[in-house]
Amino acid sequence: MNDIDLRLDRVAEAAKVIDPVFLNSPQYSDEQLNARLGRRVLVKIETLNPLRSFKGRGADYYAAGLAPGTTMVCGTSGNFGQAVAFAARKHGLRAEIFVRADISPIKLRRMKTLGARVRRVEGEAKVAAAAFAAEAPDRVFVVDGREPAISEGAGTIGLELARESEIDTVVLPVGDGALIAGVALWIKAHAPHVRIVGVGAESAPAMAKSWRAGESITVDRANSFAAGISIRTPEPESVRRLRSLVDDFVLVGDADLRAAMRLGAETLGVVPEPAGAAGLAALTVHEILGEFAATVVTGANADLSVLGLTG
Repeated sequence: MNDIDLRLDRVAEAAKVIDPVFLNSPQYSDEQLNARLGRRVLVKIETLNPLRSFKGRGADYYAAGLAPGTTMVCGTSGNFGQAVAFAARKHGLRAEIFVRADISPIKLRRMKTLGARVRRVEGEAKVAAAAFAAEAPDRVFVVDGREPAISEGAGTIGLELARESEIDTVVLPVGDGALIAGVALWIKAHAPHVRIVGVGAESAPAMAKSWRAGESITVDRANSFAAGISIRTPEPESVRRLRSLVDDFVLVGDADLRAAMRLGAETLGVVPEPAGAAGLAALTVHEILGEFAATVVTGANADLSVLGLTG
């Protein structure tokens, strides 16, 4: 589709290769949520797995194609690092994860528990990870949003959503873009009338600006509240895919995300992390077209301090 380097047959293959623990997550319409939003919504819960996020799909599919003895190296805000750690351990590989010094303690602990070596650095974790990977031939620098296999693995969510024939809009959180690119690839091929809407954070609008401009634009993050969708510089490959596949892009504020986290807890019994609640936030504060929208609750690795449960 439109010169995109993602393949539908590989999304279908991923659905057969990925660890079943990540596949066929619950998707349903909740009457309490519908009443609160004043519209019909299909929610897909991507938190009920060992990583509490969708990231395991893409990382597992990518790792399955690596040679024995490979060290997977990445820079991450947390959830992708967990996925790389999980996938590396499953496939008998090693994982070296670079993170910002101010990373969430919960995500840091979970990455270490999954067997990764985690290196906290000042500045951009991706830059440090790239330099480290370049020092040895057995190290592979894995970039979320760049590698086709990661988007294709995430695209299995689109395959599952497409089983619900009535949806006419899909609203998804966007950080690096792997999720929305893979989902949109499948949805657009099988239900081209469905609109794809991306959601970013007002405090980190780099991808939204890049999508509108058609080229990668660097924007400093105002804060890291929604770390999972807070990036400074989108990958050019991701911007190109999103330009071809995404119909609209909206932004939500930190207060909107907090309210959406509470909404998820009160109606779905799921407490998403800020980035994981972005789709719910967008459906709450934006006039998004469609009679039956679908969204994905994509992560539940929130610090207890964010939830007001510490002390």
